[in-house]
Amino acid sequence: MAKALAVIDIQNDITKNYKEIIGNINKAVDWAVSNDIHVVYIRHESLSDGARTFKPNTQGAELVSDLKIVSQNVFTKYKSKFPKC
Repeated sequence: MAKALAVIDIQNDITKNYKEIIGNINKAVDWAVSNDIHVVYIRHESLSDGARTFKPNTQGAELVSDLKIVSQNVFTKYKSKFPKC
């Protein structure tokens, strides 16, 4: 059975006080690497018209610079607002 550590939404727009938790996140990443566990990063982007955060191709949608990136397993999840039927 494969195991993975998922690091989700540690991005500039969502993480106001990430400095308080980034050390623990990076420790978890180090632990995963030392235990041969895959590390996967998930980013959020908003495709809705008028979105103020997580806009594609903006600094706010990027992973925070202090985050330890140890793999190329970076995936993006998208959300858009659909009209009511």
